[in-house]
Amino acid sequence: MKNFLYSLGSFSSALFSNAISTFAIFYYVDILKAPPHLISIIMVLYGIWNAINDPLFGYLSDTTKTRWGRRKPYIVWFSLPLTISFAMFWAPPFDSSQTTALVIYYLIMIFLFDTFFTIVFLNWTALFPEMYPTLKERAKISGLRQILAIPGLLLGVAVTPVIAAKIGWGKMGAVFAVIGGSILYMTLFGIKENPEFSHQQTLNIIEAIKFTFFNRSFFTYVVPSFLLQFTYTMLTATLPFYAKYVLKASETQTTLLLASIFVVAFFLIPVWQKITAKIGAKKTMKVSMILWAILLIGFGFVKTFFQAIILTSALAMSLAGALIVFDIMIADISDEDEIKTGKRREGMYFGANALIIRLGISLNSLIMGFVLSSSGYDANLPAEMQPLTAVSGFRILCSVVPIIATIGGLLILKHYPLEGDYLNRIKEKIKNMRGEEV
Repeated sequence: MKNFLYSLGSFSSALFSNAISTFAIFYYVDILKAPPHLISIIMVLYGIWNAINDPLFGYLSDTTKTRWGRRKPYIVWFSLPLTISFAMFWAPPFDSSQTTALVIYYLIMIFLFDTFFTIVFLNWTALFPEMYPTLKERAKISGLRQILAIPGLLLGVAVTPVIAAKIGWGKMGAVFAVIGGSILYMTLFGIKENPEFSHQQTLNIIEAIKFTFFNRSFFTYVVPSFLLQFTYTMLTATLPFYAKYVLKASETQTTLLLASIFVVAFFLIPVWQKITAKIGAKKTMKVSMILWAILLIGFGFVKTFFQAIILTSALAMSLAGALIVFDIMIADISDEDEIKTGKRREGMYFGANALIIRLGISLNSLIMGFVLSSSGYDANLPAEMQPLTAVSGFRILCSVVPIIATIGGLLILKHYPLEGDYLNRIKEKIKNMRGEEV
Protein backbone atom coordinates (compact mmCIF):
# COMPACT_ATOMS: atom_id res chain seq x y z
CA MET A 1 0.00 0.00 0.00
CA LYS A 2 2.86 2.39 0.80
CA ASN A 3 4.33 1.81 -2.65
CA PHE A 4 1.01 2.76 -4.21
CA LEU A 5 0.61 5.88 -2.06
CA TYR A 6 4.14 7.07 -2.79
CA SER A 7 3.69 6.45 -6.53
CA LEU A 8 0.48 8.52 -6.59
CA GLY A 9 2.68 11.60 -6.74
CA SER A 10 3.27 10.83 -10.41
CA PHE A 11 -0.43 11.52 -11.10
CA SER A 12 -0.22 15.07 -9.73
CA SER A 13 3.13 15.68 -11.39
CA ALA A 14 1.81 14.55 -14.76
CA LEU A 15 -1.41 16.52 -14.42
CA PHE A 16 0.23 19.82 -13.48
CA SER A 17 3.30 19.68 -15.71
CA ASN A 18 1.57 18.42 -18.85
CA ALA A 19 -1.33 20.84 -18.67
CA ILE A 20 1.17 23.70 -18.46
CA SER A 21 3.65 22.41 -21.05
CA THR A 22 0.94 21.46 -23.56
CA PHE A 23 -1.51 24.35 -23.29
CA ALA A 24 0.26 27.31 -21.68
CA ILE A 25 1.46 28.79 -24.97
CA PHE A 26 -1.69 27.74 -26.85
CA TYR A 27 -3.95 29.32 -24.21
CA TYR A 28 -2.10 32.62 -23.91
CA VAL A 29 -1.25 33.00 -27.61
CA ASP A 30 -4.17 31.42 -29.50
CA ILE A 31 -7.00 32.04 -27.01
CA LEU A 32 -5.94 35.19 -25.15
CA LYS A 33 -4.01 36.63 -28.16
CA ALA A 34 -0.81 37.47 -26.27
CA PRO A 35 2.08 38.32 -28.64
CA PRO A 36 3.98 35.06 -29.35
CA HIS A 37 7.39 36.74 -29.48
CA LEU A 38 6.94 38.17 -25.98
CA ILE A 39 5.79 34.83 -24.59
CA SER A 40 8.87 33.21 -26.18
CA ILE A 41 11.15 35.77 -24.50
CA ILE A 42 9.52 35.01 -21.15
CA MET A 43 10.15 31.31 -21.65
CA VAL A 44 13.83 32.01 -22.28
CA LEU A 45 14.00 33.98 -19.01
CA TYR A 46 12.14 31.11 -17.38
CA GLY A 47 14.86 28.76 -18.61
CA ILE A 48 17.53 30.95 -17.01
CA TRP A 49 15.64 30.86 -13.71
CA ASN A 50 15.56 27.07 -14.00
CA ALA A 51 19.32 27.13 -14.44
CA ILE A 52 19.46 28.53 -10.92
CA ASN A 53 16.59 26.99 -9.00
CA ASP A 54 16.80 23.30 -9.90
CA PRO A 55 20.38 22.56 -8.74
CA LEU A 56 19.99 25.08 -5.89
CA PHE A 57 16.91 23.36 -4.47
CA GLY A 58 18.53 19.98 -5.10
CA TYR A 59 21.57 20.98 -3.07
CA LEU A 60 19.40 22.44 -0.28
CA SER A 61 17.40 19.22 -0.18
CA ASP A 62 20.55 17.08 0.14
CA THR A 63 21.87 19.27 2.96
CA THR A 64 18.59 19.68 4.88
CA LYS A 65 18.55 18.12 8.36
CA THR A 66 15.31 18.00 10.33
CA ARG A 67 13.69 15.49 12.63
CA TRP A 68 11.11 14.89 9.87
CA GLY A 69 13.77 14.07 7.25
CA ARG A 70 15.45 15.80 4.31
CA ARG A 71 12.69 15.66 1.70
CA LYS A 72 9.30 15.34 3.40
CA PRO A 73 9.08 18.87 4.93
CA TYR A 74 9.37 20.46 1.50
CA ILE A 75 6.51 18.37 0.17
CA VAL A 76 4.34 19.23 3.18
CA TRP A 77 4.85 22.98 3.10
CA PHE A 78 5.00 23.74 -0.63
CA SER A 79 2.26 21.53 -2.08
CA LEU A 80 -0.46 24.07 -1.26
CA PRO A 81 1.34 27.06 -2.88
CA LEU A 82 1.94 24.84 -5.91
CA THR A 83 -1.76 24.04 -6.36
CA ILE A 84 -2.78 27.69 -5.85
CA SER A 85 -0.27 28.97 -8.43
CA PHE A 86 -1.47 26.35 -10.92
CA ALA A 87 -5.09 27.47 -10.53
CA MET A 88 -4.19 31.16 -10.81
CA PHE A 89 -2.18 30.59 -14.00
CA TRP A 90 -5.40 29.76 -15.89
CA ALA A 91 -7.39 32.69 -14.49
CA PRO A 92 -5.65 35.91 -15.55
CA PRO A 93 -7.63 39.04 -14.63
CA PHE A 94 -6.63 40.61 -17.97
CA ASP A 95 -7.70 40.09 -21.60
CA SER A 96 -6.20 40.74 -25.04
CA SER A 97 -6.94 44.46 -24.76
CA GLN A 98 -4.46 44.67 -21.86
CA THR A 99 -1.48 43.09 -23.59
CA THR A 100 1.23 44.39 -21.25
CA ALA A 101 -0.60 43.35 -18.10
CA LEU A 102 -1.42 39.93 -19.59
CA VAL A 103 2.21 39.26 -20.51
CA ILE A 104 3.46 40.38 -17.08
CA TYR A 105 0.89 38.14 -15.40
CA TYR A 106 2.09 35.20 -17.51
CA LEU A 107 5.67 35.96 -16.46
CA ILE A 108 4.85 36.05 -12.73
CA MET A 109 2.62 33.00 -12.67
CA ILE A 110 4.83 30.72 -14.79
CA PHE A 111 7.78 31.58 -12.52
CA LEU A 112 5.81 30.95 -9.31
CA PHE A 113 4.35 27.71 -10.57
CA ASP A 114 7.70 26.36 -11.70
CA THR A 115 9.44 27.30 -8.44
CA PHE A 116 6.89 25.48 -6.29
CA PHE A 117 6.71 22.56 -8.73
CA THR A 118 10.50 22.16 -8.57
CA ILE A 119 10.62 22.22 -4.78
CA VAL A 120 7.84 19.66 -4.34
CA PHE A 121 8.56 17.14 -7.06
CA LEU A 122 12.34 17.31 -6.90
CA ASN A 123 12.09 16.15 -3.28
CA TRP A 124 9.41 13.58 -4.07
CA THR A 125 11.47 12.13 -6.93
CA ALA A 126 14.73 12.19 -4.94
CA LEU A 127 13.17 9.70 -2.52
CA PHE A 128 12.95 7.07 -5.27
CA PRO A 129 16.58 5.78 -5.24
CA GLU A 130 16.68 5.94 -1.45
CA MET A 131 13.47 3.99 -0.91
CA TYR A 132 14.08 1.43 -3.67
CA PRO A 133 17.75 0.37 -3.97
CA THR A 134 17.53 -2.71 -6.25
CA LEU A 135 16.98 -2.85 -10.03
CA LYS A 136 14.00 -5.15 -9.53
CA GLU A 137 12.37 -2.70 -7.10
CA ARG A 138 13.19 0.29 -9.26
CA ALA A 139 11.75 -1.27 -12.39
CA LYS A 140 8.61 -2.28 -10.48
CA ILE A 141 8.01 1.10 -8.82
CA SER A 142 8.99 3.06 -11.91
CA GLY A 143 6.40 1.06 -13.85
CA LEU A 144 3.78 1.67 -11.15
CA ARG A 145 4.56 5.38 -11.12
CA GLN A 146 4.17 5.64 -14.89
CA ILE A 147 0.92 3.67 -14.84
CA LEU A 148 -0.47 6.09 -12.24
CA ALA A 149 0.86 9.01 -14.26
CA ILE A 150 -1.21 8.05 -17.31
CA PRO A 151 -4.55 9.30 -15.87
CA GLY A 152 -2.78 12.57 -14.98
CA LEU A 153 -1.41 12.78 -18.50
CA LEU A 154 -4.85 12.15 -19.95
CA LEU A 155 -6.39 14.87 -17.82
CA GLY A 156 -3.57 17.34 -18.38
CA VAL A 157 -3.13 16.76 -22.11
CA ALA A 158 -6.16 15.10 -23.66
CA VAL A 159 -9.11 16.13 -21.50
CA THR A 160 -8.05 19.73 -20.88
CA PRO A 161 -9.51 21.27 -24.08
CA VAL A 162 -12.83 19.45 -23.61
CA ILE A 163 -13.27 20.60 -20.01
CA ALA A 164 -12.07 24.12 -20.87
CA ALA A 165 -14.63 24.30 -23.69
CA LYS A 166 -17.44 23.34 -21.30
CA ILE A 167 -16.62 25.31 -18.13
CA GLY A 168 -13.88 27.73 -19.18
CA TRP A 169 -10.11 27.69 -18.71
CA GLY A 170 -10.22 29.32 -15.28
CA LYS A 171 -12.62 26.80 -13.77
CA MET A 172 -10.70 23.98 -15.44
CA GLY A 173 -7.55 25.17 -13.64
CA ALA A 174 -9.34 25.28 -10.30
CA VAL A 175 -10.78 21.77 -10.71
CA PHE A 176 -7.40 20.32 -11.70
CA ALA A 177 -5.73 22.11 -8.77
CA VAL A 178 -8.12 20.54 -6.26
CA ILE A 179 -7.72 17.06 -7.76
CA GLY A 180 -3.94 17.23 -8.12
CA GLY A 181 -3.35 18.89 -4.76
CA SER A 182 -5.50 16.41 -2.85
CA ILE A 183 -3.74 13.40 -4.38
CA LEU A 184 -0.35 15.00 -3.82
CA TYR A 185 -0.93 15.16 -0.06
CA MET A 186 -1.91 11.47 -0.07
CA THR A 187 1.63 10.57 -1.18
CA LEU A 188 2.94 11.67 2.21
CA PHE A 189 1.50 8.49 3.73
CA GLY A 190 3.72 6.38 1.45
CA ILE A 191 7.01 8.17 2.11
CA LYS A 192 9.70 6.58 4.25
CA GLU A 193 13.09 8.26 4.50
CA ASN A 194 16.33 6.62 5.59
CA PRO A 195 17.46 8.62 8.67
CA GLU A 196 21.06 7.49 8.12
CA PHE A 197 21.43 9.75 5.08
CA SER A 198 20.28 12.83 7.02
CA HIS A 199 23.29 12.55 9.33
CA GLN A 200 25.93 12.35 6.60
CA GLN A 201 28.46 15.14 6.15
CA THR A 202 27.68 16.99 2.93
CA LEU A 203 29.81 18.42 0.13
CA ASN A 204 30.06 22.19 -0.16
CA ILE A 205 28.22 23.79 -3.06
CA ILE A 206 31.30 24.10 -5.30
CA GLU A 207 32.23 20.45 -4.79
CA ALA A 208 28.62 19.37 -5.31
CA ILE A 209 28.42 21.20 -8.65
CA LYS A 210 31.81 19.84 -9.75
CA PHE A 211 31.02 16.20 -8.93
CA THR A 212 27.61 16.50 -10.60
CA PHE A 213 28.22 18.30 -13.88
CA PHE A 214 31.61 16.71 -14.55
CA ASN A 215 30.28 13.21 -13.98
CA ARG A 216 30.62 11.32 -17.28
CA SER A 217 27.70 9.03 -16.52
CA PHE A 218 25.44 11.98 -15.77
CA PHE A 219 26.48 13.92 -18.87
CA THR A 220 26.00 10.99 -21.25
CA TYR A 221 22.57 10.36 -19.72
CA VAL A 222 21.24 13.87 -19.30
CA VAL A 223 21.96 15.12 -22.84
CA PRO A 224 20.04 12.27 -24.56
CA SER A 225 17.33 12.57 -21.93
CA PHE A 226 17.13 16.32 -22.53
CA LEU A 227 16.87 15.88 -26.29
CA LEU A 228 14.26 13.13 -26.01
CA GLN A 229 12.09 15.02 -23.53
CA PHE A 230 12.52 18.20 -25.59
CA THR A 231 10.95 16.35 -28.53
CA TYR A 232 8.10 15.14 -26.32
CA THR A 233 7.46 18.69 -25.08
CA MET A 234 7.55 20.05 -28.61
CA LEU A 235 5.19 17.36 -29.87
CA THR A 236 2.57 17.83 -27.14
CA ALA A 237 2.79 21.63 -27.35
CA THR A 238 2.44 21.60 -31.15
CA LEU A 239 -0.26 18.93 -31.47
CA PRO A 240 -3.16 21.29 -30.55
CA PHE A 241 -2.01 23.59 -33.38
CA TYR A 242 -1.36 20.60 -35.69
CA ALA A 243 -4.82 19.16 -35.06
CA LYS A 244 -6.57 22.50 -35.55
CA TYR A 245 -4.72 23.84 -38.58
CA VAL A 246 -3.29 20.79 -40.39
CA LEU A 247 -5.99 18.18 -39.79
CA LYS A 248 -8.87 20.66 -39.32
CA ALA A 249 -9.85 18.53 -36.33
CA SER A 250 -12.53 19.39 -33.78
CA GLU A 251 -11.80 19.83 -30.07
CA THR A 252 -13.13 16.32 -29.42
CA GLN A 253 -10.87 14.87 -32.11
CA THR A 254 -7.91 16.78 -30.64
CA THR A 255 -8.68 15.20 -27.28
CA LEU A 256 -8.82 11.72 -28.83
CA LEU A 257 -5.57 12.34 -30.69
CA LEU A 258 -3.73 13.29 -27.52
CA ALA A 259 -5.44 10.61 -25.44
CA SER A 260 -4.48 7.80 -27.81
CA ILE A 261 -0.79 8.20 -26.96
CA PHE A 262 -1.29 7.76 -23.25
CA VAL A 263 -4.08 5.18 -23.28
CA VAL A 264 -2.00 2.82 -25.42
CA ALA A 265 1.12 3.57 -23.32
CA PHE A 266 -0.85 2.60 -20.20
CA PHE A 267 -1.20 -0.97 -21.44
CA LEU A 268 2.38 -1.19 -22.71
CA ILE A 269 4.15 0.00 -19.55
CA PRO A 270 3.98 -3.43 -17.81
CA VAL A 271 5.58 -4.96 -20.91
CA TRP A 272 8.41 -2.42 -20.92
CA GLN A 273 8.79 -2.88 -17.17
CA LYS A 274 9.70 -6.55 -17.74
CA ILE A 275 11.92 -5.68 -20.69
CA THR A 276 13.83 -3.10 -18.64
CA ALA A 277 14.42 -5.54 -15.80
CA LYS A 278 15.83 -8.01 -18.32
CA ILE A 279 17.95 -5.90 -20.70
CA GLY A 280 18.71 -2.87 -18.53
CA ALA A 281 17.87 0.82 -18.68
CA LYS A 282 20.36 1.91 -21.36
CA LYS A 283 19.23 -0.60 -23.98
CA THR A 284 15.59 0.14 -23.19
CA MET A 285 16.15 3.86 -23.74
CA LYS A 286 18.06 3.20 -26.97
CA VAL A 287 15.27 1.05 -28.44
CA SER A 288 12.66 3.60 -27.40
CA MET A 289 14.52 6.47 -29.05
CA ILE A 290 15.00 4.58 -32.32
CA LEU A 291 11.27 3.78 -32.49
CA TRP A 292 10.42 7.38 -31.61
CA ALA A 293 12.58 8.84 -34.41
CA ILE A 294 11.19 6.46 -37.04
CA LEU A 295 7.55 7.07 -36.15
CA LEU A 296 7.87 10.87 -36.02
CA ILE A 297 8.42 10.83 -39.79
CA GLY A 298 4.69 10.23 -40.16
CA PHE A 299 3.77 13.76 -39.04
CA GLY A 300 5.29 15.09 -42.24
CA PHE A 301 2.77 13.18 -44.34
CA VAL A 302 -0.51 12.36 -42.55
CA LYS A 303 -3.53 14.22 -43.89
CA THR A 304 -6.53 12.86 -42.01
CA PHE A 305 -7.54 12.46 -38.39
CA PHE A 306 -7.74 8.68 -38.81
CA GLN A 307 -4.14 8.49 -40.06
CA ALA A 308 -2.99 10.76 -37.24
CA ILE A 309 -4.60 8.71 -34.48
CA ILE A 310 -2.95 5.54 -35.81
CA LEU A 311 0.37 7.36 -35.74
CA THR A 312 -0.03 8.71 -32.19
CA SER A 313 -1.13 5.27 -30.97
CA ALA A 314 2.03 3.78 -32.48
CA LEU A 315 4.16 6.44 -30.79
CA ALA A 316 2.99 5.03 -27.47
CA MET A 317 5.26 2.01 -28.08
CA SER A 318 8.35 4.14 -27.67
CA LEU A 319 6.92 6.54 -25.10
CA ALA A 320 6.09 3.75 -22.65
CA GLY A 321 9.67 2.45 -22.67
CA ALA A 322 11.24 5.87 -22.22
CA LEU A 323 8.97 6.82 -19.33
CA ILE A 324 10.19 3.89 -17.23
CA VAL A 325 13.95 4.38 -17.52
CA PHE A 326 14.56 8.08 -16.80
CA ASP A 327 14.53 7.86 -13.00
CA ILE A 328 16.14 4.40 -13.00
CA MET A 329 19.16 5.82 -14.80
CA ILE A 330 19.50 8.74 -12.38
CA ALA A 331 19.20 6.27 -9.51
CA ASP A 332 22.10 4.26 -11.00
CA ILE A 333 24.11 7.46 -11.41
CA SER A 334 23.45 8.32 -7.76
CA ASP A 335 24.70 4.87 -6.74
CA GLU A 336 27.92 5.37 -8.70
CA ASP A 337 28.31 8.82 -7.15
CA GLU A 338 27.94 7.37 -3.66
CA ILE A 339 30.88 5.06 -4.38
CA LYS A 340 32.96 8.05 -5.46
CA THR A 341 31.94 10.62 -2.83
CA GLY A 342 30.56 8.56 0.05
CA LYS A 343 27.38 10.72 0.02
CA ARG A 344 23.81 10.19 -1.13
CA ARG A 345 23.10 13.14 -3.46
CA GLU A 346 19.93 12.26 -5.33
CA GLY A 347 18.57 15.77 -4.78
CA MET A 348 21.49 17.38 -6.59
CA TYR A 349 21.28 14.95 -9.49
CA PHE A 350 17.53 15.26 -9.89
CA GLY A 351 17.89 19.04 -9.57
CA ALA A 352 20.63 19.19 -12.20
CA ASN A 353 18.57 16.87 -14.42
CA ALA A 354 15.50 19.08 -14.00
CA LEU A 355 17.59 22.16 -14.84
CA ILE A 356 18.70 20.70 -18.15
CA ILE A 357 15.34 19.13 -19.00
CA ARG A 358 13.49 22.38 -18.27
CA LEU A 359 15.81 24.20 -20.65
CA GLY A 360 14.06 22.07 -23.25
CA ILE A 361 10.82 23.91 -22.47
CA SER A 362 12.56 27.23 -23.11
CA LEU A 363 14.18 25.91 -26.29
CA ASN A 364 10.82 24.54 -27.42
CA SER A 365 9.14 27.90 -26.80
CA LEU A 366 11.90 29.75 -28.62
CA ILE A 367 11.69 27.47 -31.67
CA MET A 368 7.89 27.49 -31.66
CA GLY A 369 7.82 31.27 -31.39
CA PHE A 370 10.24 31.59 -34.30
CA VAL A 371 8.32 29.15 -36.51
CA LEU A 372 4.92 30.66 -35.67
CA SER A 373 6.17 34.17 -36.45
CA SER A 374 8.16 33.32 -39.58
CA SER A 375 5.63 30.94 -41.14
CA GLY A 376 2.86 33.52 -41.37
CA TYR A 377 0.67 32.02 -38.63
CA ASP A 378 -2.02 34.46 -37.49
CA ALA A 379 -4.09 33.58 -34.40
CA ASN A 380 -6.88 35.87 -35.63
CA LEU A 381 -7.41 33.89 -38.84
CA PRO A 382 -9.67 30.80 -38.99
CA ALA A 383 -8.08 27.44 -39.77
CA GLU A 384 -9.11 27.39 -43.42
CA MET A 385 -7.48 30.80 -44.04
CA GLN A 386 -4.07 30.08 -42.51
CA PRO A 387 -1.30 30.24 -45.16
CA LEU A 388 0.26 26.99 -46.40
CA THR A 389 3.56 28.10 -44.88
CA ALA A 390 1.96 27.96 -41.42
CA VAL A 391 0.70 24.43 -42.09
CA SER A 392 4.20 23.40 -43.20
CA GLY A 393 5.60 24.99 -40.05
CA PHE A 394 3.44 22.79 -37.83
CA ARG A 395 4.51 19.69 -39.77
CA ILE A 396 8.17 20.64 -39.30
CA LEU A 397 7.67 21.16 -35.56
CA CYS A 398 6.16 17.68 -35.20
CA SER A 399 8.65 15.81 -37.40
CA VAL A 400 11.89 17.36 -38.66
CA VAL A 401 12.97 19.16 -35.48
CA PRO A 402 12.28 16.29 -33.02
CA ILE A 403 13.81 13.67 -35.36
CA ILE A 404 17.09 15.60 -35.55
CA ALA A 405 17.12 16.00 -31.75
CA THR A 406 16.45 12.30 -31.16
CA ILE A 407 19.25 11.20 -33.49
CA GLY A 408 21.63 13.54 -31.67
CA GLY A 409 20.62 11.96 -28.38
CA LEU A 410 21.27 8.46 -29.66
CA LEU A 411 24.81 9.39 -30.72
CA ILE A 412 25.63 10.54 -27.19
CA LEU A 413 23.77 7.74 -25.38
CA LYS A 414 26.12 5.12 -26.79
CA HIS A 415 28.86 6.52 -24.51
CA TYR A 416 26.78 6.07 -21.33
CA PRO A 417 28.89 3.68 -19.18
CA LEU A 418 26.44 2.31 -16.59
CA GLU A 419 25.60 -1.08 -18.07
CA GLY A 420 26.84 -4.66 -18.01
CA ASP A 421 29.76 -5.65 -15.79
CA TYR A 422 30.59 -2.10 -14.73
CA LEU A 423 27.07 -1.49 -13.43
CA ASN A 424 27.09 -4.89 -11.70
CA ARG A 425 30.29 -3.92 -9.88
CA ILE A 426 28.67 -0.69 -8.71
CA LYS A 427 25.69 -2.65 -7.38
CA GLU A 428 27.99 -5.08 -5.60
CA LYS A 429 29.86 -2.26 -3.88
CA ILE A 430 26.59 -0.65 -2.78
CA LYS A 431 25.49 -4.03 -1.46
CA ASN A 432 28.66 -4.33 0.61
CA MET A 433 28.34 -0.77 1.92
CA ARG A 434 24.76 -1.23 3.12
CA GLY A 435 24.62 -4.95 3.71
CA GLU A 436 21.65 -5.16 1.32
CA GLU A 437 20.73 -7.44 -1.55
CA VAL A 438 21.11 -5.37 -4.69
